Amino acid sequence: MKHGDLGVGVSRRAFLAAGAGFGLFNIVPSSVLGADAPSGKVAMALIGAGSMGCGNMRSFLAFSDVRFLAVCDVNRTKRERAKEMVDNCYGNGDCDMYRDFRDVCMRDDIDAVIVATPDHWHAVIGVYASNCGKDIYGEKPFSHDLREGRALVRAVERNGRVWQTGSWQRSRGEMQRAVELVKNGRIGKIARVEVGLPSGGRGPAATPGAPIPDGLDWDMWVGPAPERPFEGVFDWHWRWVSDWGGGQIMDWIGHHGDIAQWGLGTDLSGPVTFEGSAPDDREGIYDTPKSYKIECEYANGVKMTVANDGNGVKMGTKWIGENGEWVWVNRGQFDASSRALREGRIEAGEIRLKSPGHHRQFIDCVKNRAVTLTPAEIAHRSASIGHLCRAAIATGRKLTWDPAAERIVGDAEADRLLERPLREPWKLY
Repeated sequence: MKHGDLGVGVSRRAFLAAGAGFGLFNIVPSSVLGADAPSGKVAMALIGAGSMGCGNMRSFLAFSDVRFLAVCDVNRTKRERAKEMVDNCYGNGDCDMYRDFRDVCMRDDIDAVIVATPDHWHAVIGVYASNCGKDIYGEKPFSHDLREGRALVRAVERNGRVWQTGSWQRSRGEMQRAVELVKNGRIGKIARVEVGLPSGGRGPAATPGAPIPDGLDWDMWVGPAPERPFEGVFDWHWRWVSDWGGGQIMDWIGHHGDIAQWGLGTDLSGPVTFEGSAPDDREGIYDTPKSYKIECEYANGVKMTVANDGNGVKMGTKWIGENGEWVWVNRGQFDASSRALREGRIEAGEIRLKSPGHHRQFIDCVKNRAVTLTPAEIAHRSASIGHLCRAAIATGRKLTWDPAAERIVGDAEADRLLERPLREPWKLY
């Protein structure tokens, strides 16, 4: 089976529009559910068996209508641990292990995959899995670079796949409560938004010449990123190295930045200007900023600050109305400028938000082909804010962004920062 034979030649939007008038969402085509179709179970596999991958898998393992058939990681220790999780859950030894994600995606009996690798792999694996007809629960940020993010959106839509991004805050009650108030106009016209993210992290110092751990395929781990020797940094702390991650800006923009966009109703767009800075606080291999502050503005005049917690903003998302009323939300926390806002009810006819849970909703959408809470286009737009914040920091200039054309206007140097060539032989098919 060749990659070029896998596309269905229809966009996700066209697919959904066609089904809306005919009750399609109430019928699960047999092709959607692989070998387990008669039992109604969604057959899944895990790609990337780190902390987030195994955490997501644990949530899916709790569902009686999900069956995990395989796990995949370039680190033998991790894939063995993931297999043990699955086998212990089912009381057998049936879960298959793989080193190469392509072997997983080519299996016809797998319906959906979790992609929870380091950031630099997200787009390549996502595109490949989409072309292989898999639905995808993909970790945030959506992509390592903005242009590869657009390529991933195109692949998901071209193949009619269901995508859910791990921006699970959209499924939490306090987040939905805050967004309901903002969307229903309870604080009036929005003037400003504050997005507070964590201060950047660091890990143990790199060790040139360090031996590659037994069972780790380092060349495959590096994959499409620039080639570099193993120096002991890979688990978790890869995110502070710009070749592989984007620091706390990219690690969290798909959470609090995503919630900001949701409340503003700008899910399919984004700010049009970005200007900010960050101290040059590189430490050896770690080159993403620990402290940062970027000022953004939307076409309608709404201003947004993206900064690390304590750098003029508070962790979480805060919308501020022109009249001074405000709503603020963080994980497990909610506050507002008045008791009326804190205790007010959402009335009949107003916008109400609900979710059966982020993982549960993904499985439901795999079955009914509906759109998830965090589909590819929305996840790409949220991640784009982070990509542009990083470009503004790198250039030290005010950048003008065209969200429709997805180009930085009048600054070719800055625009080139939004993509990088992939290391051979990896491509975005």
